[in-house]
Amino acid sequence: MASALIFTLLLAACARKNIENKDAIRQAVVEYLSARQAQTGLDMSTMDVNVLAMTFERDTARATVEFRVKNSEAGMQLNYTLDRKGDKWVVQARQDTGQGHGVVQPPSGTGDAPTGTGQLPPGHPSVPATPPQIPIPLPSSPKQ
Repeated sequence: MASALIFTLLLAACARKNIENKDAIRQAVVEYLSARQAQTGLDMSTMDVNVLAMTFERDTARATVEFRVKNSEAGMQLNYTLDRKGDKWVVQARQDTGQGHGVVQPPSGTGDAPTGTGQLPPGHPSVPATPPQIPIPLPSSPKQ
């Protein structure tokens, strides 16, 4: 009887779905952000989401995810920690340290794009790749 119970538990442990892949991570991040659309104002249907890197340790995953506005080069990267819940990943709630959480990537190939990267605080609206031009009045020449 005890050997049947051990066999059943071993079989159940082996039957766990393998979710250590980019698709499972991506799905968890999209679900997490979609559920928070009211707080973030972020419409995930306008974004391309790509998992750039991931590591797994037991029931925890760490991932670097890139977000880009569709048909645009503007985007940013965020790091996430996820917990395994059954056969899917669930994003751990962020604990903001005041450092911001994203790295803005300026569009590539434009001569007037900023060369550095910056961080935006949570919920900050996107920043245009080039700042608006403000006309500066020139001094008028003296009349003679």
